[in-house]
Amino acid sequence: MNIESILAAKGRAVRTISARTTVREAMALMTRQRMSALVVSEDGAKVDGIVSDRGVLHALVEQGTEVLERTIGEIMTREVFTCSRGDSVGAIMAAMTERRIRHIPVVEQDGTLCGIVSIGDVVKHHLDEIQHEAAEMREYISTSW
Repeated sequence: MNIESILAAKGRAVRTISARTTVREAMALMTRQRMSALVVSEDGAKVDGIVSDRGVLHALVEQGTEVLERTIGEIMTREVFTCSRGDSVGAIMAAMTERRIRHIPVVEQDGTLCGIVSIGDVVKHHLDEIQHEAAEMREYISTSW
């Protein structure tokens, strides 16, 4: 299975914010929307960076509460690992584990943002596949006797 199958099930909407947004505003948005990461993009199409609740926590520990009044552009991750819709779910799960990242923006070949997948999305998809295979195996076994 590929990343497109996850996007087809969960949707392709991606919440983006401007690098000029304050950390406080970004955290308020993440809290209201129950999100743990936002793609940073000035035009909603190009990935300029990504910010996560974990990244903000690290910035708070390192820089103190004054970081809340700084901009997301000052603390965001600029080198963003992305994937494409055709990438395999297994490969992306392995990359997330190896790189210790929880969110990966999905981009078209030209770099245009077209979705985002989280580790939760990937694990849910993988568990659904396992359950489907187990059901098929039970069906096969029960009809074979």
